[in-house]
Amino acid sequence: MKFSDTTLALVKEAEKALADRFAAIDNIAFSGTKKVMEAFARHRVSDSMFAGTTGYGYNDRGREALEKIYADVFGAEAALVRHSIVNGTQAIAIGLYGLLRPGDTLLSITGKPYDTLERVIGLSGADGSGSLADFGIRYRETPFTDAFDYPAIEKALEDPTVKVVFLQRSKGYLSRITLSPDAIGEAVSFVKSRRADVFVFADNCYGEFCDEKEPTACGVDLMAGSLIKNPGGGMALSGGYLAGSAKAVALASYRLTTVGVGDEVGATLGQNRDLFKGFFYAPHTVAQALKTASLAAWVFEKAGFAVEPSWQDERYDIIQQVKCASPELLCAFCRGIQKGSPVDAFATPVPDDMPGYADKVIMAAGTFVQGASIELSADGPLRPPYTAFFQGGLTYESGKWGIMSALEEVFAEKKNR
Repeated sequence: MKFSDTTLALVKEAEKALADRFAAIDNIAFSGTKKVMEAFARHRVSDSMFAGTTGYGYNDRGREALEKIYADVFGAEAALVRHSIVNGTQAIAIGLYGLLRPGDTLLSITGKPYDTLERVIGLSGADGSGSLADFGIRYRETPFTDAFDYPAIEKALEDPTVKVVFLQRSKGYLSRITLSPDAIGEAVSFVKSRRADVFVFADNCYGEFCDEKEPTACGVDLMAGSLIKNPGGGMALSGGYLAGSAKAVALASYRLTTVGVGDEVGATLGQNRDLFKGFFYAPHTVAQALKTASLAAWVFEKAGFAVEPSWQDERYDIIQQVKCASPELLCAFCRGIQKGSPVDAFATPVPDDMPGYADKVIMAAGTFVQGASIELSADGPLRPPYTAFFQGGLTYESGKWGIMSALEEVFAEKKNR
């Protein structure tokens, strides 16, 4: 692939401007690595833990150690880490179904949750599909743009049926800020000062190892995420996790398996080695993705696009928004990312219907693991302002390659219009 002089000059200038930002990202990566290394030593990780189990999976030393390591690193009391959880949405659903009972109310304090949770909650009503609404669980939300609406939250908490307060750390497909762990901690303190009896549950997808702390270290009772995003470090082939208080994790474990069994079973089928290795890589791999996102913010802002966050902003997840302003430029951006990927670079992404999404979505993902958001990928719904949600990059060098490819494709589309 040959890049234009304009693209090469933009990237060269960007890397000079981003030197201090990259150094700050490296410091966070070292802090995360320190926690991981200390936890591995504390729990005496050994080669024998990588063998895995079959059947019921009783006494799987590797699974048990890995879950203790996740809990330690994330500042939690307990954790569930399972390759059998199919995605982040299922991990969140396990937590919600574990904590809520008929007659309870789920309160979202970050506005409408991510698209794929709509049917889990039953926002369109009880339709017999098995949503929370089908089980008589009500839903409320308070607005969120760039700050929590504390008066609205306080009013909503007057409802004695509120059992779970839910928040989404990352922006998802919305144009809003990503929450820092400290901001989440402030919200938790506010909620608990009004209602000590509720669970606070955080969707932590895309946020792990982007800061020196996680939401569980700042007071949330439960958080969930996907192993083919940040904590899998590009090694996990599938899976998800939940971490938090011992009580909340135990209730989630009864939904994961069954009451009376909980976290005591679950064959690992030889997946332990990759899950351990991925968590070991995770702080460094996330740093590569953060550097890639910062580079994308700088070059596309210089190229005349609105971006969120700016390259100068603090980052609390790996997602970079590039507002393309038209469906043609959104599709061009995604074509460029696909061309700059290590897998399926020859493919051309096109918008299509996706399960759980209201609009057609275009997705570029030339990844070694299907749908792995920690790898270089971009996607976006075909609705104004036609925003590309860009994330990942197992290495900064390959991420830079993908960004340069996207720039070339966008420049070509502009020229042809």
